[in-house]
Amino acid sequence: MNSKSTDLTTGFISRLRSRDPDAWFELWEIFGPILRAQLRKWGRGRIGIETVQDLSQETLAALSTAIDQHDPSRGARFSTWLLAIAKYTFGGEMDRRMAIKRGSGVKPISLEAEWAGASDNPSPDQSYERSVFAAKVVAAIRNTERECEFVAFSIYRMRVLEGQSGRDVAKLLRVSEATITRRLAKVRALLRENLAQVIGKFSFTEEEKGEALRNGIELNPTKADDTLFDEAIAEIHREQLELSRFESSQDES
Repeated sequence: MNSKSTDLTTGFISRLRSRDPDAWFELWEIFGPILRAQLRKWGRGRIGIETVQDLSQETLAALSTAIDQHDPSRGARFSTWLLAIAKYTFGGEMDRRMAIKRGSGVKPISLEAEWAGASDNPSPDQSYERSVFAAKVVAAIRNTERECEFVAFSIYRMRVLEGQSGRDVAKLLRVSEATITRRLAKVRALLRENLAQVIGKFSFTEEEKGEALRNGIELNPTKADDTLFDEAIAEIHREQLELSRFESSQDES
């Protein structure tokens, strides 16, 4: 991992350890939905929405206090460590419930023991890994929207994320197609920068540095095919919208 990525990761963890509220919000905003979905999957209807919320918050709290135990030589990915701690918090809740039923106490496994075995556990499935990467993409899109002019990002949203034609977008906004192309290029360049930052911030291994390319997203603007980049971003964005709708329906049910 290059020094820039390492600095991003180290700096963010330092902010978490100092209880920086913005860092906590960012972590929750990006990975909260993934943790809730995973906890629901493990719970199989045995735990309610409030418990899912509590356990996902406990997972992130545990992550911030245990992150300094990371050993790069073991090659544990950020996503793997996050999943290991989620298993720890979920297992603790299930043990507590069983102890209540038995009317006895329970001695839970320590977080250190669960954490230490993170890289020895079976690798997370592809669906989970895809969700983690998609969450990073959505975070980068969100950061780009915050930093862009309203019209510029609206052009990218309509043209790329919603799949409207350049002619239709130009007609709707009453600008030329050349203007659409220029604005798209600027937003795309900023999105690449933000995506590289998000990936760098949550990357513990060399393998994670290549996850964008493995998902069809080239971050190098001198080599990237802009059309393929936009298509990959749009596909992930659509997947996350569907996941968000599903999660909302689960919360309401």
